[in-house]
Amino acid sequence: MKLKNTILRNLGTMSRSIQYINDLQFKCLNLQRGQFVFLTRICEDPGINMATLTHILKVDKATTTKAVQKLIEADFVSKTRNDSDKREFNLFPQKKALDIYSSLIAEENREIDSCFTGFSKAEQKLCCEFISRLKVNVEKDWEIHKQHKHSIG
Repeated sequence: MKLKNTILRNLGTMSRSIQYINDLQFKCLNLQRGQFVFLTRICEDPGINMATLTHILKVDKATTTKAVQKLIEADFVSKTRNDSDKREFNLFPQKKALDIYSSLIAEENREIDSCFTGFSKAEQKLCCEFISRLKVNVEKDWEIHKQHKHSIG
């Protein structure tokens, strides 16, 4: 069998490269590996619950719990019990997180600029539209597999 094209490999390489750069860049801010994605979402949606954060980031509950716990221990995030559902916790950015949020977004914007080097504005827009459509398709597949826990074997 022959691979149809290399889009997933290319996207994976891009993702891992950006993750590596972010880990290096944010180390000076005392953020550990991959924590910045959790922190930016919490800053952008104060009061977000753990289940929603897990779903948005397409990770498992254990990964979210571990990342959030480390952010709490580092005083970036606070966790409060939801008043209406005592089983649920809401996450809030602390001052320390809000102080570095603009740096996180500035780095993300720098990476976006790097990705689009040599692209016209029209090409950038088209690329974003295509990637958004790909994301929607993959999310549908992800939901099916998440519910049914499909595997090859």
